[in-house]
Amino acid sequence: MANSFTHQPDHHDGLPPYLSDPARNSPLLREPENPLKPFYPGQPKSLSGIAMRAFCLGIVFSASIIGTVSILIFTESPIWRIPFFLLSLSTFHFLEFWTTAEKNTAVATIDSFLLTANWPSYAIAHSAAFIECLVVTVFFPNRHWAPFNSGHLFLFIGLFLVAVGQAIRSIAMLHAGASFNHYVQTKKAQTHLLVTTGIYGWLRHPGYFGFFYWGLGTQLVLGNVICFMAYAAVLYMFFKGRIEMEEEKLVQFFGDDYVAYRKRVGTLIPFIE
Repeated sequence: MANSFTHQPDHHDGLPPYLSDPARNSPLLREPENPLKPFYPGQPKSLSGIAMRAFCLGIVFSASIIGTVSILIFTESPIWRIPFFLLSLSTFHFLEFWTTAEKNTAVATIDSFLLTANWPSYAIAHSAAFIECLVVTVFFPNRHWAPFNSGHLFLFIGLFLVAVGQAIRSIAMLHAGASFNHYVQTKKAQTHLLVTTGIYGWLRHPGYFGFFYWGLGTQLVLGNVICFMAYAAVLYMFFKGRIEMEEEKLVQFFGDDYVAYRKRVGTLIPFIE
């Protein structure tokens, strides 16, 4: 007797009809993406990643303060400059994230700490500064690197530049708010405004100004002759190229308003108009 069952065509994907129905695969019927996903471990805004980096920076900050003060109180060694350098670095990287999270919350990510910015050049530069200071302190403790015994004067100038440079950069980021970004923007966002008030009325690129002199100040504090010259050259070339590229976009975004602002306000970075 012939089989009386009618043949059912196989589905091409081997799945039951209710799963292979094209309508079910429509974007309108897909489960919406979890809005908390960016905050999970391994994601750009990972809360655990942010907490761990802030915790580590806090440890470095605290240990550096203790080390700097202890060496100054109990010894006459200039080695205190090294923990001070670490103190300056930990403060800088924490404030980079905090100012972004405070005033430009939407774009704050793990990268906002700038711990791996311009990798590995950035890490190499700071490692070289650390090594130069350590080698000179250990092997040439009586070296007089500044002319006319002016080492203490340059030290105080360096401390001043570190403090003022950091303050100006952080104030600039807070004042610009959503208009400040760690990366040059190629498209104008709705929140992107031309900021010309406050510190921007005195300096055209206060964030760059602050970092430029902060970087030079750290090398004066460390007493680094070689790295001071290297930092000056590298920072100049970096910011010259960066400002030229950024201002090309700013002219596109804001037209004559930015051209007039650029003529009116300088950068106060040497050889960069």
